[in-house]
Amino acid sequence: MRGYGSTFNRFACSRNQNGSQFRGAAAKVGPPRMPHDPNQHFDHAVLDMIEHSPIGAVPVTPAYQDALKRLYSAHQVYESADHKGGHVTARSLTGAPTFHAGNIEGVADGSVPEAALEPNASIFDRYLASLPAALRAGAEAHRLKVAGRPVHHRAKHAGAEKLPAPHDMVHTIFLVPGCGPHPGLPGNYLFGSVVQHDEGSHPGSWTVHLHDREDGAALFEAESLKGAVDKLLETAACAPFTMDELGDMGYRAV
Repeated sequence: MRGYGSTFNRFACSRNQNGSQFRGAAAKVGPPRMPHDPNQHFDHAVLDMIEHSPIGAVPVTPAYQDALKRLYSAHQVYESADHKGGHVTARSLTGAPTFHAGNIEGVADGSVPEAALEPNASIFDRYLASLPAALRAGAEAHRLKVAGRPVHHRAKHAGAEKLPAPHDMVHTIFLVPGCGPHPGLPGNYLFGSVVQHDEGSHPGSWTVHLHDREDGAALFEAESLKGAVDKLLETAACAPFTMDELGDMGYRAV
């Protein structure tokens, strides 16, 4: 478990959805631990209670509420996306799958054409299939917001045959476990996207966006597709997290 008062760059960022190792700007050493303090055993008991409760509930007595404040401050507990008034522990989300285009690294290094990038609808379908059946209808209601509408290729509208066909800008989504200023999607997921803004090479040509269920958002600007994809993979490897921890990875709140 992560220690109290820890910051994002002390956390382990050593896995991605394929189980491979990823070493980014944020690196952890060994298993996360809680420091020795007089509240340690009680707070561990509260974590166990949350994880064994079907709705992530704890008693409303002062001792338990004080423990929740400590655990929220240490980013050990998040507001549950699935049960109003409930909580979810960071450790219960550790190892949860992340979702992005399965061939995104090939597209980034040029070995796979952009046109072959896994569609957003397929990525969202994989996220949906990972959820318990009871959560899928609620998650489906967010499909348009997360995956958007299919991009319509514009080549046939290029005009004169001698003109080059317009380029469809890249927009690819990803989902990672975590929490923002507000709860995430069902299953306690934040959603994001890698977006191309133009075909130049300068800061802002590419951005990585991350969102919670409502209006919490963070943004990272990159000069290239590879830079944006590297940040996506680093972000996925560091999940779960709260969005206010992302400043150490170069994101800014928007």
